Parts: sequence; structure tokens; C-alpha cells
Amino acid sequence: MWQRIVTYLQEARSEFAKVNWPTRRQTINYTLVVIGFSLAMAVFLGALDALFAFIVQRILNR
Repeated sequence: MWQRIVTYLQEARSEFAKVNWPTRRQTINYTLVVIGFSLAMAVFLGALDALFAFIVQRILNR
């Protein structure tokens, strides 16, 4: 039982060594892209929500 766990951990460590990890600069760039996209989507969806709220308000106040 313990030998299987040890073997698993050794193999997992070996696989982690094979991973091509991104550089610090790439990680920062990817993070900034995600933050920028999230902000853009928040602004877009907020504007869309405001537009629909305005349209519904106009329809209900006739």
C-alpha cells in the first residue's frame, strides 16, 4: 500500500518536471489579458443591462 503511494508521488514529481511552465512575464501578460477582458465584459454587460432597464421602464410607463 505505502509503496504504491510512494511510486505515485515519484511519478507525479517526474511528470511535473516535464511541464513547460510559463515564464513570469507570460504569466503577468495572461493575467492582464484576463483582467482586461473581464473589465470589458463587465462594462458591456452593465451597459446592456442599463439599456434593457431603460427600454422596460419606457414600456411600463406608457
